[in-house]
Parts: sequence; C-alpha cells; structure tokens
Amino acid sequence: MAAPASPSSDDPETLKALLAEERAENERLRQIILAMQRHRFGRRAESLPEDQLLLGLEEAEQVEAAGFAAEENEPTKQEARRAKRRTKRGALPAHLPRVEHVIDVDSLVCPCCSGALHRIGEDVSERLDVVPVQFRVLVIRRPRYACRACGDAIVQAPAPARLIEGGLPTDALVAQVLVSKYADHLPLYRQAQIFARQGVSLDRSTLADWVGRAAFLLRPVHARLLETLKRSGKLFADETTAPVLDPGRGRTKTGQLWAYARDDRPWGGTDPPGVAYVYAPDRTAGRPIAHLSGFAGVLQVDGYAAYESLAKGGAVRLAHCWSHVRRQFYDLAAASPIATEALSRISVLYRIEAEIRGRPAEERRAARQERSRPVIEALEPWLREKLDLLSRKSNLAEAIRYALSRWAGLSLFLADGRVEIDSNTVERAIRPLALNRKNALFAGSDHGGEHWAVIASLVETCKLVGVEPQAYLADVITRIVEGHPQRHLDDLLPWAYQPTPALKAVA
Repeated sequence: MAAPASPSSDDPETLKALLAEERAENERLRQIILAMQRHRFGRRAESLPEDQLLLGLEEAEQVEAAGFAAEENEPTKQEARRAKRRTKRGALPAHLPRVEHVIDVDSLVCPCCSGALHRIGEDVSERLDVVPVQFRVLVIRRPRYACRACGDAIVQAPAPARLIEGGLPTDALVAQVLVSKYADHLPLYRQAQIFARQGVSLDRSTLADWVGRAAFLLRPVHARLLETLKRSGKLFADETTAPVLDPGRGRTKTGQLWAYARDDRPWGGTDPPGVAYVYAPDRTAGRPIAHLSGFAGVLQVDGYAAYESLAKGGAVRLAHCWSHVRRQFYDLAAASPIATEALSRISVLYRIEAEIRGRPAEERRAARQERSRPVIEALEPWLREKLDLLSRKSNLAEAIRYALSRWAGLSLFLADGRVEIDSNTVERAIRPLALNRKNALFAGSDHGGEHWAVIASLVETCKLVGVEPQAYLADVITRIVEGHPQRHLDDLLPWAYQPTPALKAVA
C-alpha cells in the first residue's frame, strides 16, 4: 500500500500553517528567555527571599550608622540623633529584669557655699544589656538515711526522671538544642562548636541522640496537634521538598514535608492558629488522603493535582489560590499586555481583601458578593476570549488554562467568608522549613525527616500563638518524662500555655 503523498512545500496553505506554528514556537521561546532574564537580572517582587532582602538592608543600615558615628562630635546633630533614637525604640519590655546602677556625686557639700545638698529629683535612663550564655552544672544530691534502732531500714528520695537515663542534659538544655536547630536553623555541628567555646566537649552525634530521643517522646503531642487541626472546618495544605540522605545509593533522595495549617484570625475565628508537618518519602496523591483522613470542610491549596483526590467524596471542598494564578501572569507581564491586564484585574480583588481583613466571616462574604463577584464574573469570559486568540503552546495560554481549570475553587471564597483569597498562610509556614533545609542541607534518614516534622510542628505553632518555644518544650518534656497521662494530651498543646507578652505581639 502506497504511503500518502506529503504536502508540497509550494502549497500556500501548508506554508501558512508551518509559518504560524513556527511563530508560536518562537514566541514561546522568547517568553521563556524573558522570564529567565527577569529571574536573573530583573525585579522579583513576589519571590525575592526575605532573608536576602534583609541582608541587603542590614548592609545599608551599617553604612548609615558609620556615617552617623562620624558626626557624633557635633553637639547639635548629636542631640537630634539621640531624640530620634528615643522615638524609634520605644520602651524596653516590662517583663525583663531590671538591675539598677546608681551613679551619684562624690560629695553632698555645696561647691558654692559649702552647705548641705538635698535631693530634688533624678534622671533615669534604660539600656539593654545581656548576660552571655553560660552553661552550668546541676549537682543533684540524694542523702540516704538509716534507722539506728533496727538497722534494716534505708530511706532515700527517688531519683528524678530523665529524658536520657544516666545522660548529661537537663530537659531545658535538650529544649535549647531543639529550638536552636528547628527555630534558629543552627545545624548540630555548629551548636557543638558553641558548646566547645565554653569548654564543653559534645560530639555532634551526642546532640543528634538527644534530638532523636526528644522527637520520639514528643510524637504523641504531634499526633494530637494534627488530629485537633483536622477537626477544624477549614485548613490550608502545602508541601515542600525535604532532601534525605540515601546511604544505599551514596547520595540524597527527595522526601516531602506536608504542611497542614489553621489560621482563623483574618475572619475573627476563636480557634488558635497552628501548623502540623508530616514527613513522607514521596509526593503521591495517597499521602494527603492518609494524612487528612477524617477531615471534612474547606481545604485551601495550590494547583497540585494530588489534592483533587480528596474532593471526590464530597466531604472536602477545595479552595484554590489566587496568588499562584497571579504569579503565572506576573512572569509574563513584561512581554504581554494581556498578562498585564490580568494582573490589574486580580489586583482589584486583593485591594478589597485588604480592606475587609479581620472582619467577621459574614461581613466578608457580603462585601465579596457586592464588590468581588462582578470582577470574577467579568474576568472568566475575558480570559476565555483571550485564550482563543493565542497559540495553545504559548506560556500565556498555559497561564490562562491554569486559572480556568480551577475556576470553581478560585471562586469559592466569594460564598464563604472564612476562606482566604490565597494559600499564603501555609506558604509562610513553609518558609522556616526552607531555611532549615538550606542550613542543614539534608536529613540523615527518613526517621530524621519524621523528627524534623514533629519538632518543627510544635516550634512553629508556638511562634503562631506567641508562646516561647524553649520554655514550652522544656516543660512538655519534663511533664511527659514524669508520667503525664496520655488522656490529657490537650494540656500539652502549645495554645494551652500562656502567651509570652513580647512574643504575642510578634506572632
């Protein structure tokens, strides 16, 4: 059977089709190059890492301070600088201990007439001081007593329970190691160097043993935290990579840390905020299904298809993220008027959200119905109209299809005042994991990934509710070691503790 004749290169229609396809491909490649150039050289307002921005600001502030120091010998400028510093810093926290230092005159004899001086007032100023970290040794003595009458009875107080039987650390020291690693992102080898400067020789593997034992002890509290969050009517979900050492292959593999967060403060909800991380060795759809077993309500997520499986039963409704939609158009805005117009329309939604943040859920719903719904209803047909004008292979067409394929989830916030416009809440909860991943490079094993999830969940929830994590972990470890009953695990969750005044404002 003869093969069909191929179209002649002289056929005008064929040439037009080939030319159109070539133009579409060239446009797609041009958009990719522009996006890469913007990523490398341009402004990245939505994805500039906060720590890098702060580093740049620190350098600028240091240069400014050096210039001010050069002006200190000019009295007028010096006094103006002092007044400005007093205005900016405010009062020092009231809960900090005060150590008074009185600077008095040498003599109470008047320098003019030699009469007696009497006190008419005083000037009081406060300066922030620090006592350098100092390790100490707790010596525990347990006297033994015997009876002189019978000679048989020997009485001694029982030894206090310890996290590590026969081990060196107190519960407070173990908590400090945990907070340094998972809140301040100090790898264990750096902490070992800090110990060494105080003359305390502790191997990194010893610190790792402490972390592993503490994580094992805290697993029931982590499980209770996740179960409590799952009883909420609305959660956020996201995931991030967790590099894990794979000894069998001599390199790392890619695990996943799934994050499930609750924060009802934007609509005045009474449930305290919290986040629970769960480690898994892969990113399959079965993971969130297993983690969120029993959850019913609204789940706010990005566009990852794995979450779609949760909505099949009807108990879970997916709310999608406008921030992810906006980013796709942002990357193309420099080369596309359509992307620029899409960003402009989406920005209207965000301005409305900024105005109604913190109001009750019903007020938010009413405002969205009145002001946001017309924007959404006009945006969908406009996107479909523009999609018909574009090559299906272009990046802009992909961005539009991304939004249209998730339109029901993107519109859910209009009918429910509890739902946010985006999933930035859980993305903020992911950032500390990224910092820890950057500094520690990888977890030592799948069990190390699980330890990471357990401790980071408690630390980050403490930060959300304004509880000081070191004091919290020290107390929880002590109570569990001393036999705290499992049926009262709710007493050990971070929000059961009193917020620290200074941290509550930050949270």
